[in-house]
Amino acid sequence: MPKMKTKSGAKKRFKVTGTGKIMAGSTGKRHGMIKRTNKQIRQKRGMEPMAKCDQTIVKKYMPYAR
Repeated sequence: MPKMKTKSGAKKRFKVTGTGKIMAGSTGKRHGMIKRTNKQIRQKRGMEPMAKCDQTIVKKYMPYAR
């Protein structure tokens, strides 16, 4: 049986923690930053854990990242 392929878009966008949670970049940081407060911009740095229902979808794209 051949190996399953990881979706290359998923491996660039998501990170799996040691406990198996999926981390994703914060939303709302691509454009329109002039409207956002400095506090919002600061708090959206880094990555956040995804919702449980979304994690199951992303895990299908990354079969070996468990």
